Amino acid sequence: MSRLDPPEVIRVDRERLVETIAAQLAGGLRLGLVAAHEDRPSTSDARFRIVHVLLGADGRRVEVVVEIPRAGAWLPTLAGVSYPAGRFEREMRDLYGIVPRDHPQPYRLVRHGHWPTGYHPMLADADPNPDFGADAGFPFAEVTGKGVYEIPVGPVHAGLIEPGHFRFSVVGETIVRMYQRLYFAHRGVEKLFEGRPAAEGIALAERISGDTAVGHSLAFAMAVEDALGIEVAERERLVRALLVECERLYNHINDIGAIINDTGFGIVNQHAARLRETLLRHNERLTGHRLLRGAIRIGGADLLDRPDLALVAAVADEAAELARISTEHPMVANRLDTTAVLPPDQARSLGVLGYVARASGIRVDARADQPFADLGDGFHVVTAEAGDVRARFDVRVGEIAVSARLVADLAVRIQALERSSAVLELAGPGAGLGVVEAWRGTLVHRVEVGADGNLTRVKVVDPSFCTWPALGIALADTIVPDFPLANKSFNLSYAGNDL
Repeated sequence: MSRLDPPEVIRVDRERLVETIAAQLAGGLRLGLVAAHEDRPSTSDARFRIVHVLLGADGRRVEVVVEIPRAGAWLPTLAGVSYPAGRFEREMRDLYGIVPRDHPQPYRLVRHGHWPTGYHPMLADADPNPDFGADAGFPFAEVTGKGVYEIPVGPVHAGLIEPGHFRFSVVGETIVRMYQRLYFAHRGVEKLFEGRPAAEGIALAERISGDTAVGHSLAFAMAVEDALGIEVAERERLVRALLVECERLYNHINDIGAIINDTGFGIVNQHAARLRETLLRHNERLTGHRLLRGAIRIGGADLLDRPDLALVAAVADEAAELARISTEHPMVANRLDTTAVLPPDQARSLGVLGYVARASGIRVDARADQPFADLGDGFHVVTAEAGDVRARFDVRVGEIAVSARLVADLAVRIQALERSSAVLELAGPGAGLGVVEAWRGTLVHRVEVGADGNLTRVKVVDPSFCTWPALGIALADTIVPDFPLANKSFNLSYAGNDL
């Protein structure tokens, strides 16, 4: 399998932007990414270039590009035709100052109240040390009425968890509305990529979200390769596919234990933790790192040892047994079934991804839609229909079995091929896209590389950015004691969102 065809590029003025994006969405594409670029920042002709990337289930890629002057920068909002577009616009306004006119939610997304007014950190002339002296509060919609009370949770949590604020409006034990506030740990990741040699971006990409080191580093590497026209040999593509499945295995097994733990069936979590540790040690033998760091490089991927296929198969079998024991227990089934339902129409309109989407019957999976390797007959997309915690649990269980089969098949195919020894020239300029079905869902990286081989822009979209809004929808009419269970069934990344 060679690289996917380059994207179709459609250039429009801002007056035609909404109708153009609407036509692409009506044609079956989905919005995967919106990236702003500040062109010629130190000149009187400074401009913004905004790239809208749309992805199709048939491998299609379309880029809709619009340019606007930096002075008085604005775009007509796309929120009326795409909910994800509205969130990208709010992010873009906070980071670049580009105003989405007539946006239905005209308030901050990334920048908290203590960020200075008019400060946009992605601009070339942004102060690297701004004064964060403003009021640190943030607005939220208060739900009033007889018997309504509020439960604030976070942003500081017990245990090893990143910061996020959840505010529950509750009647009795039933959640009427859940408001969430993220971005407490905005790290400026996209800014940190700027000016780095393309090859050095791998180490940063691996650390965007620690449990997705392979997913992010691979999406980044594929974007650079796409930008520079680098062909990756079949063996290296298969190694990459194997590493993605190894990452999916240990994370899904960890999740099934954590979900069942929140039903009070703690012994299953202990066994799942044992299986996860087994896989982490196996990861270290494969790549030298328990989280599979260091295996992906521009132009290829490396393994230090052959996968232990008997070990992988045994772990997958034990995980299936744990799932069966858990779901056959009436107490566990009572907690999982019909809890925190995300209806298919809501999931589709919100643009959710990964196992959350597939548990609501939406067959979105980049391994099928935007493939970079032939996964053979052992691969199929696992879906469920109910959209509840049980469905999200069952999809993970099904994917563990699929991933174990893929690891076995890929390992045999890798051994039959010779390692590539190609010498790469990492010089540009160019722009490219990397799309990977990481364990949480579809990851998208878009990069631009200068003539000197250094990165001029890297835009990252973790699937959690698209899926976080759905958690509040699923929690409607859920009881407060089931929030930890519902939250675990989503298990979204704070770090992947709070770039």
